[in-house]
Amino acid sequence: MSVNSVFPQLEQLLPRVSKPIQYVGGELGAVVKDWDDTVVRWALMYPDAYEVGLPNQGVQILYEVLNEQPDVLAERTYAVWPDLEALMKENGVPQFTVDAHRPVKAFDMFGISFATELGYTNLLSALDLAGIPLLSADRTDDDPVVLAGGHAAFNPEPIADFIDAAVLGDGEEAVLEITGIIREWKAEGSPGGRDELLLRLARTESIYVPRFYDVDYLPDGRIQRVVPNRPDVPFRVSKRTTMDLDAWPYPKKPLVPLAETVHERYAVEIFRGCTRGCRFCQAGMITRPVRERSITTVGQMVKEGLEFSGFNEVGLLSLSSADHSEIGDMCSGLAEQYADTNVSLSLPSTRVDAFNIDLAQELSRNGRRTGLTFAPEGGSERIRKVINKMVTKEDLIRTVVTAYSNGWRQVKLYFMCGLPSETDEDVLEIADMAHEVIRAGREAAGTKDIRCTVSIGGFVPKPHTPFQWAKMDTPEVIDGRLRMLKQAINSDRSLGRAIGFRYHDGEPSLIEGLLSRGDRRVGAVIRRAWEKGGRFDGWSEHFSYSRWVESCAEVLPGFGVDLDWFTTREREEQEVLPWDHLDSGLDKDWLWQDWQDSMSEFEQDDCRWTPCFDCGVCPAMDTEIQIGPTGKKLLPLTPVNNLRVPA
Repeated sequence: MSVNSVFPQLEQLLPRVSKPIQYVGGELGAVVKDWDDTVVRWALMYPDAYEVGLPNQGVQILYEVLNEQPDVLAERTYAVWPDLEALMKENGVPQFTVDAHRPVKAFDMFGISFATELGYTNLLSALDLAGIPLLSADRTDDDPVVLAGGHAAFNPEPIADFIDAAVLGDGEEAVLEITGIIREWKAEGSPGGRDELLLRLARTESIYVPRFYDVDYLPDGRIQRVVPNRPDVPFRVSKRTTMDLDAWPYPKKPLVPLAETVHERYAVEIFRGCTRGCRFCQAGMITRPVRERSITTVGQMVKEGLEFSGFNEVGLLSLSSADHSEIGDMCSGLAEQYADTNVSLSLPSTRVDAFNIDLAQELSRNGRRTGLTFAPEGGSERIRKVINKMVTKEDLIRTVVTAYSNGWRQVKLYFMCGLPSETDEDVLEIADMAHEVIRAGREAAGTKDIRCTVSIGGFVPKPHTPFQWAKMDTPEVIDGRLRMLKQAINSDRSLGRAIGFRYHDGEPSLIEGLLSRGDRRVGAVIRRAWEKGGRFDGWSEHFSYSRWVESCAEVLPGFGVDLDWFTTREREEQEVLPWDHLDSGLDKDWLWQDWQDSMSEFEQDDCRWTPCFDCGVCPAMDTEIQIGPTGKKLLPLTPVNNLRVPA
């Protein structure tokens, strides 16, 4: 039975909201299929505004992978701003997809990709607008299966009551397996209804269905155990790992936004995973092992992606792009191919010790210099040993001198505040480093017209990392150190005026810490904060610390715990953590030992270039490191003038 578009009703509301173009759809790369010609139907959501959600690489890849299947339909939906939300409620317009403006409730699957836990209130808004019961237990066969993915899904316990299932790890093969299960279940006449479908998903041992697991607590509030409540589901659920990225060259047809977005470029993930071993970095830990795309596949993806989209920037993405075994040849080859166009190359945050003169020259070959960001993370040598960021002050100065000498006039340095064992002195060394950068940069560039931006983020302990046991500092401690740092930066006016200072205060970080390491009891806090108006908590203008603190105070005492219990309390080795039944491949004993090593300031090497140190991922997940070099080069494009690039 066909599902009607809600656009006629939506269209009447758009003149009354800001940025209406973001709700219209019809982008280059968008796909609209006939509803009745498909069997399995997905609504994919990035739970943030269109301008943030559309460029998201994960959603774009799954959107394309699914729509390549002839009998599968995938459409996108994003969080709507509060002005449109109010009008939609007032006029009975449900949460809709931007592709064909179909109601989300009509789909088989509602998949949400969480890059950060601060998107949880937006999930509740979307469910509410869609007419889908907030609680999984209240849903019927008429409701879609609500599926969480993304990095935050490695601990979905705080939203366990609101989702039906979660996928850990890579999604390309997972969504196709889920689609196959739904296809077969439907072909059989949907036996057993919703519960049977969820059971079939759980039996894969790589899809977590919270309703099939019970949590028992100890009198002091800690978890006693998490166990299956039926015999035919696994005790532990394993992450998915997509091997051979060359076999998955997506996105082939990138979405080109109609409205301004945070990134407007053709992005290629040149490798997945990272074994540098930064102890705070959840992304690096949960995406192991390292799997590189070959230089030839990257070159072909860039060629086809630019020809399709017309973008004039190529982003070579990964957690540490300069570590690719063929990054030099890749950058020089691409720079050569697009030398006569206005296409520029960019790398995301670049490791200080991996940036060199050759890379600098290739990234600026055509005269366009995209931003350069380096992430020392810690201000002092001591704290960098604690977090296993093996970069010296000399490395940083040498790197920025290379950048300034090659024509860059601004660099950005990213640090964190609130790291385990951090002192005031560790943070104040950031000011010394920034002053040194400006002094060395002015000398290298031969001008005072250079700038450095110091950007500070708050440390948040994350599941499946060595710091998952760490306590957080209070917002008062964090904000006090940030004030001292600002004063120290400006203590020398001649240098301070060349240094920008941006920071996130301690309050949002503490709430993110609550959500990242919370258990099922935190779900009631999320719901209370949402009922009090919580939306877009990742945006400073919408985030309210007092709303979250009040919600915790109203809900958590009933469980015998409080906000501090989840955030500023250090965990013990034997404590059962909320995510222990979810297997990232990392051995918990190894993580604990690395946590102990951090307090001894012991640095761990990268297993790409040294012997295996038994983190557990490769044997547990039956995977292996896949790196080059392949020995191949990028060949010249013929003819390069066919490239459709805007002037």
